[in-house]
Amino acid sequence: MDKFKKGSKKLLNAWAFYDWANSVYTLTIASTIFPIFYGTLNFIDGNKVQAFGFEVKNTALISFVTAFTFLVVAFISPILSGVADYLGNKKAFMKFFCYLGGVGCIGLNWFSLDYIHLSLLFYFFGLIGYWGSLVFYNSYLPDIAFSEQQDRVSAKGFSMGYIGSVLLLLINLAMVMYPEQFGITGTAEETAVKAMRYSFITVGLWWVLFSQYTFYILPKGVSTGRKVTKHVLMNGFKELNTVWQALKQNIILKRYLYAFFVYSMAVQTIMLVATYFGEQEIEWGTDQEKTMGLIISILVIQVVAILGAVLTSRVSEKIGNIKTLIAVNFIWMAMCFAAYFVTKPIEFYITASFVGLVMGGIQSLSRSTYSKFLPETKDTTSYFSFFDVSEKVGIVIGMVIYGTIDQVTGSMRNAIVFLFIFFLLGIILLFRVLKTQKKVVD
Repeated sequence: MDKFKKGSKKLLNAWAFYDWANSVYTLTIASTIFPIFYGTLNFIDGNKVQAFGFEVKNTALISFVTAFTFLVVAFISPILSGVADYLGNKKAFMKFFCYLGGVGCIGLNWFSLDYIHLSLLFYFFGLIGYWGSLVFYNSYLPDIAFSEQQDRVSAKGFSMGYIGSVLLLLINLAMVMYPEQFGITGTAEETAVKAMRYSFITVGLWWVLFSQYTFYILPKGVSTGRKVTKHVLMNGFKELNTVWQALKQNIILKRYLYAFFVYSMAVQTIMLVATYFGEQEIEWGTDQEKTMGLIISILVIQVVAILGAVLTSRVSEKIGNIKTLIAVNFIWMAMCFAAYFVTKPIEFYITASFVGLVMGGIQSLSRSTYSKFLPETKDTTSYFSFFDVSEKVGIVIGMVIYGTIDQVTGSMRNAIVFLFIFFLLGIILLFRVLKTQKKVVD
């Protein structure tokens, strides 16, 4: 029996609190500490690594592994959502991926080039755990919030995530800067690396422990008591096909998904590689200045993103979701062009500020806009699975393109400026959505 009614404050807060729990992964692992730690490893010729029988540029390797992970997530999400619907307990699947991600984060403590494949497996677990759990987390939104509540609770989730992740990052930063206060001994270089390794453990523990409140409050659904058979495993793909067929009758939702697929491809790619770009392409000076500079820039992004998520929500209430998304995409497009010329730390900080302003806004508003465009249905998991698969396939394409350009040209600048095209296409497609909306109103 569900403890709280749809729309209740405690239920909405518990849902949003999962962002507090899991966002430490995206900040510490995906965005800050891990990319810095990865750059300290003793690569061949400075930036090459031997893996899977090839000598690959280190940043290109991470791009390709990340793309593969998202390909796996895109493939298994429909299967898992189909099984979750059949068993009536999607919370159990959300828990599984949460715990898998926590184990992956803790395992990064032992990341080593000598055991590169095992190390990348832990990286894979963390990434697939985070995104796998979001499949089910996002699908809860229309179940726990009414349409008029969804923009704000979605923005609240992102804001809570930014606050929680910044808090842990500050603790991790203190560990790196003052290791002796945490009982970490050795040379300056050794203690910094040890502190970064320990920070991976703190992320895993934070994620798993704080998620318990969300798991306690969220409804689990009605258990059917049925067993999973072979045909059930294909239910998710059948449901995706059903959603795809239904899109033919929902032109606005279909056109919105096209636009989202294109611009999200670029947004997620930039967010996944931004710190690697800063680590390799910015003239920091000493290694300590580089570490501090990257962490400060990420903190700037997170702090500004809190304001950005709320501000975007407020602007959307005034001018509408689609017009707001168009404006945000214009800012992203301008930043891609500007990033090609960024070389100094101060320039990187300014760019980071703009990234923060539009990062949280475009994510929260994209999620809530999709939720608003959904038809009347109780099968929200299938629709959000379709949304999630679209996003993941886009990330695979974006990361492969980015990694290939990085590997072939040897420059991340060439790769990031190429993403300009995706934002431009996204804007054009969003204007089509706006045009369709006006026709419906008229």
